Amino acid sequence: MQFCKINAHWPRTINRIKAAARCGQLLNLASLANDCGVALITVKHWIAILVAGYLVFLLRPHHRNFGKRLIKTPRLYFLDTDIAAHLLGIAAPEQLDAPLRGHLFENMIVAEYWKAAMNVGCTEALHFWRDSTGNEVDLLIEDGLRFIPMDIKSGATLNSDFFRGLYRFGEFAGEDSHNLALVFGGEGGMAWHGVRVMVWKEADWVYE
Repeated sequence: MQFCKINAHWPRTINRIKAAARCGQLLNLASLANDCGVALITVKHWIAILVAGYLVFLLRPHHRNFGKRLIKTPRLYFLDTDIAAHLLGIAAPEQLDAPLRGHLFENMIVAEYWKAAMNVGCTEALHFWRDSTGNEVDLLIEDGLRFIPMDIKSGATLNSDFFRGLYRFGEFAGEDSHNLALVFGGEGGMAWHGVRVMVWKEADWVYE
């Protein structure tokens, strides 16, 4: 009976969950509840249903403390980036202004890695890394006892700021970090001071 009640209100639930389409951001349940005008427990139920229905997934922060205080809140992503775009009211490429372009681009890349990990039953190997001072890596892939850090930037022109999070993680992790990678929205892969730069079309390199 409870499921029937939830199902009956599903269109309204999906409409309200527009606020959650801030994909790739830290999941602030209290803020989401406030935006939707509902109780915190209701939002928790919504998120649980969306996760169980394979509409969204939660990317957990990595727990190892490399000498820094770490963020413990997960990030929310949609398994289908088209759904996130639809909830945001985006129907044409010219509507993809910053920061929405960056969030959706990141969602697309992370979701593809998540689905690839689901196919082999190892989603627990995917994390992100962020410390309390704002240093972060969008995707952290466990590779045995080591980590492959990957940052994701929608910009088409490379600049040094794109690599800041990767280098900071490398400093903290030391020999536990290898195969640093960057996925960006431009053309032409290359090596950049120890980082494998990939265009989004070849972003499955880590799984090869």
